[in-house]
Amino acid sequence: MNKHCYAVIMAGGIGSRFWPMSRTNHPKQFIDVLGTGKTLIQQTFDRLNKMCPSENIYIVTNAIYEDLVLNQLQIDRNQVLCEPSMKNTAPCIAYAAFKIHQKDPNAKMIVAPSDHLILDEEEFLKKVNISLEAVKSNDILITLGIQPSRPDTGYGYIQFCNNQLESDSEIKKVSRFTEKPNQELAEQFLSSGDFLWNSGIFIWSTKSIINRLKTDLSDLYNSFIEREHLLNTEREKEFINSIYPSIESISIDFGIMEKADNVYVIPSDFGWSDLGTFGSLYTHIPKDNSENALVSKNVLLYNSSKNMIHSNSDKLIVIDGLEDYIVVDQKNVLLICKKENEQMIKQYTRDVKEKKGEDYV
Repeated sequence: MNKHCYAVIMAGGIGSRFWPMSRTNHPKQFIDVLGTGKTLIQQTFDRLNKMCPSENIYIVTNAIYEDLVLNQLQIDRNQVLCEPSMKNTAPCIAYAAFKIHQKDPNAKMIVAPSDHLILDEEEFLKKVNISLEAVKSNDILITLGIQPSRPDTGYGYIQFCNNQLESDSEIKKVSRFTEKPNQELAEQFLSSGDFLWNSGIFIWSTKSIINRLKTDLSDLYNSFIEREHLLNTEREKEFINSIYPSIESISIDFGIMEKADNVYVIPSDFGWSDLGTFGSLYTHIPKDNSENALVSKNVLLYNSSKNMIHSNSDKLIVIDGLEDYIVVDQKNVLLICKKENEQMIKQYTRDVKEKKGEDYV
């Protein structure tokens, strides 16, 4: 295990598309959404721990989730990087990069979301190890691109060109990032053969990403460089709390990856899903004979098929005559919604917050 290998798990989101299973005070990354016995963040940590020493794995999260992280992962409090407010992915990656680089200027850094599914871990580890080897001797930023299996309009895409890294032909030069396409464009992307889904998983040296921050996001770079000596000290929290109000909220894709000229991608196929919706969750949960996906301790179904049912309580749930529904029983909320209407869930949460109060979201 390489002592210069570090991992950063981004775990600050609230998972609003999974309400009411995912709540503001207990979002989806801290939930066993698949019924495996482990939460999504625990699965992500265990996966990365196969490459990085556990003491080299950092969690960047909202300050309100610090205790949740410490309860679920056996790590030191210093490994939990608490953001006072959500500012998208560039600031949280910058925070982690500066903190790790100060500790180890030779650090190589894997960045991964906390709530993604990876079915083929052996293949995933293989692609990451190829990337880690490449960033040792090349000033490049690598992302893992997923071979698309369908013209999906829910993902961003990465187009690669014929240029490849001299030392490894598997690593392709990125020509452009694109936002989520419409159906017609997604079909063109799929048929072209040179577009990949954007997984949001990155590998680089801390030196390389800090250099790109200096070039492409100079205000963010300056916010950290001016008092970086306070990182890894007892004044770190005070320092972070003082700079975050003025930091721009911006994604790493928009802020750096779409601008930089040293971005590469590895085409990958390791059973990846961002588990972004109940629909995607449904496809990855074992089904009964009527194609119902059940993550629940106590359910009886009659004349019901193709439903997604989730409950963490011991309450008996009896359902008769439902087809293609989402049913979520969670604390003080019961959601019953047609699967085809799941895009309305964000609207439901806004209405609930406005009409019924914060206790329900």
